[in-house]
Amino acid sequence: MRPPTEPPIGSFVVDTHTGRVGMVMGHEGPYVQLRPPGGGKEWDCAPDAVRRATAAERLSAATACANARSRGEVP
Repeated sequence: MRPPTEPPIGSFVVDTHTGRVGMVMGHEGPYVQLRPPGGGKEWDCAPDAVRRATAAERLSAATACANARSRGEVP
């Protein structure tokens, strides 16, 4: 069983070191694996450097992804 401090898979968090919003994809070793809301390359983050994303942060990240997709920047 994982410690209660680790965010659950599928939740949205903010990497406080970079300010990026990511979806929790898993926990590997001492890291939380995050992926941008619209997909893309995963990155690892220390569990003590994540916090739950607010509704406004989730909406902002989703809007940025939709805008990039409409400009053809992401598939």
